[in-house]
Amino acid sequence: MSPHPFAGPPSVSFEFFPPKTTEGWDRLSSRIDELVPLEPSFVSVTYGAGGSTRDRTHDLVVRLLRETTLQPVPHLTCLGHTRTEIDEILERYAEAGVRAILALRGDPPADGSPVAAGDFAHAADLVRHIRAFSERHGHPLEVGVAGFPEGHPDTPDTLIAMDHLKAKVDAGASWVCTQLFFDNHAFHDWRERCRLAGIEASIIAGIMPIASRAGVRRMSSLAAGTVFPASLLKALDRAEEGDDDAIAEIGVHWATEQCRDLLDHEVDGIHFYTLNKSDATLRIHRALGVRTARSLRSA
Repeated sequence: MSPHPFAGPPSVSFEFFPPKTTEGWDRLSSRIDELVPLEPSFVSVTYGAGGSTRDRTHDLVVRLLRETTLQPVPHLTCLGHTRTEIDEILERYAEAGVRAILALRGDPPADGSPVAAGDFAHAADLVRHIRAFSERHGHPLEVGVAGFPEGHPDTPDTLIAMDHLKAKVDAGASWVCTQLFFDNHAFHDWRERCRLAGIEASIIAGIMPIASRAGVRRMSSLAAGTVFPASLLKALDRAEEGDDDAIAEIGVHWATEQCRDLLDHEVDGIHFYTLNKSDATLRIHRALGVRTARSLRSA
């Protein structure tokens, strides 16, 4: 099996997004300070549609490298980007000491703005390009890609979707980080289908605890095709209208049980979509009975 970009298995990692305001940076800094003691394997940093957060993503990555012990893994999308633009980004990351990249095709801007013509049609093309860059510059970069346990919204044919994932791995990706999901049965089945398809890359499960009723709707639109199991919906329905504290309790409990089951089934890693918050992740860690990601890996 291909190696993790950092310590594992199981790896434990978090996702952050670059803030837009000074206040947002201050809040994120305090959240990061709370999560550093958990000793995550790595933290990913998102990249806005069409490169809309390019500079802010780079600034956060460099800040994490300079001011913390965390290992940042920047997202990099190729939609609308030229090879020259991608090389410039990779050179900046190589100089900063980045060791891994999450390579994505990317989505067009949500406001419908036109996307400039680029040199990459698929994420597999970007993976291949990053590998070639690494070889030319002598700077090893582990490359990760996205996986979709409940199906890709643009590819309803699951066999074709699996072919696309295998193409990304065959192009040089050594690990797969999944879209968020709430149904572990779907994940386990999809992971088995990946192995049957000859995909031997490490597979990291994406987990996002529900925090509010509005959050459920946002998750549904953010991750098209996500299934909310009936037992989860029943639990949410039992909470009184407007009681987001109760919803958050349900969300933490559900995510904790997901993580217990994933660990029992020897998952390669768990990736928490934090939304730049720390409370739910800290509570899940405590409920799992571990002090740090390192102690989980050595358990």
